[in-house]
Amino acid sequence: MTSAIAIRHVAFEDLGLLETLLSQRGISARYLDAGVDDVSTGSLAGADLLIVLGGPIGVYEERAYPFLTGELRAIEAWLSAGKPILGICLGAQLIARALGMKVYPHHTREIGLAPIALSAAGRASPLQELAAAEYTVLHWHGDTFDLPPQADLLASSELTVNQAFRLGRATLALQFHIETPLSKLERWLIGHACELAAAGIDPGGLRAQAQRWAPALEQAGRGALARWLDDVTTSL
Repeated sequence: MTSAIAIRHVAFEDLGLLETLLSQRGISARYLDAGVDDVSTGSLAGADLLIVLGGPIGVYEERAYPFLTGELRAIEAWLSAGKPILGICLGAQLIARALGMKVYPHHTREIGLAPIALSAAGRASPLQELAAAEYTVLHWHGDTFDLPPQADLLASSELTVNQAFRLGRATLALQFHIETPLSKLERWLIGHACELAAAGIDPGGLRAQAQRWAPALEQAGRGALARWLDDVTTSL
């Protein structure tokens, strides 16, 4: 059976919409909780697909969070093997760092629902499905990264140039969240309460955005993720 591993950094930033999509394709999925479980090259052995999820820490904080060193080495080995990998938010930053790029604090926090603009490569990628939600996505990050020179830039936003990139067919890195069902956004509002307060962001405003966009965004996110999965699993 085809199998996937999801590296999870905080409990409520989970597979979300991906969980059902993987099951529908007969792909068994299990979590490795970073900082608790062994996340190393050996721990990924035997898996066919790797999904690296989001979290509130910085890729560059190895001294505070030593497990990041082993996680980065595991991602480097996975990329070298050319196996399918999806990185979301922190996961995208880890992929960029594993490819030798700089990851650093952004000039602003980008939190909330806002549109992205797709490049020509993006319009030819699975992200074309985001048209169903007028290219609106959930942003929740304070860091950004430099684009790997060998990668195709897929999307940008008003605040962040490097929002998504693709490396061949197998590697997809998304700074934003399309895997999160907005019907469960309350978990985020609770889990990131301190960050929202520090940034002066009213959770009520985010809640109202989610209520407005939930059906369209979940449909679009499901479509984009399904298209990527179908692209990469045909060769597994």
